[in-house]
Amino acid sequence: MTAQLDSRTQRKVRQNSPISFIQKHSQKIIRPLIALAIFLAVWQILCFSPNSNLPSPLTAFQETWDPLIINPFFDNGGTDKGLGLQIAASLGRVAIGFSLAAIVGIGLGIVVGSNQFMYDAVDPIFQVLRTIPPLAWLPISLAAFRDSQPSAIFVIFITAIWPIIINTTVGVQQIPQDYKNVARVLRLSRHKYFFKVLFPSAVPYIFTGLRIGIGLSWLAIVAAEMLVGGVGIGFFIWDAYNSSRLSEIILALVYVGIVGLFLDRLVGFIASKVVPEEQK
Repeated sequence: MTAQLDSRTQRKVRQNSPISFIQKHSQKIIRPLIALAIFLAVWQILCFSPNSNLPSPLTAFQETWDPLIINPFFDNGGTDKGLGLQIAASLGRVAIGFSLAAIVGIGLGIVVGSNQFMYDAVDPIFQVLRTIPPLAWLPISLAAFRDSQPSAIFVIFITAIWPIIINTTVGVQQIPQDYKNVARVLRLSRHKYFFKVLFPSAVPYIFTGLRIGIGLSWLAIVAAEMLVGGVGIGFFIWDAYNSSRLSEIILALVYVGIVGLFLDRLVGFIASKVVPEEQK
């Protein structure tokens, strides 16, 4: 018996050792790096063509090293700021718009999913509104708010809210009938039913909507900032294009992609901690 326990302990130690961790995750790291290296090599080769209008990876790196890479938080006043500050401004707008969309979307989704009459009444409206491109809302928001900052936040809100509403609604509608019957037999109050049955059952669907919504929010703010101007990664890209600073555009796109991946993984990580194990 002692020998078996010692064997299990040694096996757990080996599994949790740094070497075991590296061996387990090395393929997930090495393969993307190989694909990235091939992509950069092909890009570099294509840029040797005399008809190429784009900078090579090496040229883009050299032209943006100082100050955009080594000092991403410089501030020369106005819109002349480093990429770190540009992204921070965009993330601030996303945080406000997405938070509002999450609060309103989850609330509406629960109400609509719990009431069949309400669902039949508003679902066609939601299905029509969610197909409208995000930037199509920008003229309306500018006319209503007469300021670029709340207009950009509204575009994020209206973009992110639809997947949150729809997924929350589906999650509430998918609650097993047995759960509802047990709650009725136990005569659970609305408060207890919400926290013991409804919300836990709908949580996986809610986080699916939140994960889709955060991605759409980041896409929307980059596009909206190109039109409304001011400090932000979207306007930075547009301003660089107007000044023919293609290397800066390429670097900004890399930043946009990394931040988008981070936001997606962040919501996924929170979901892994909140969603019950049996529902994953």
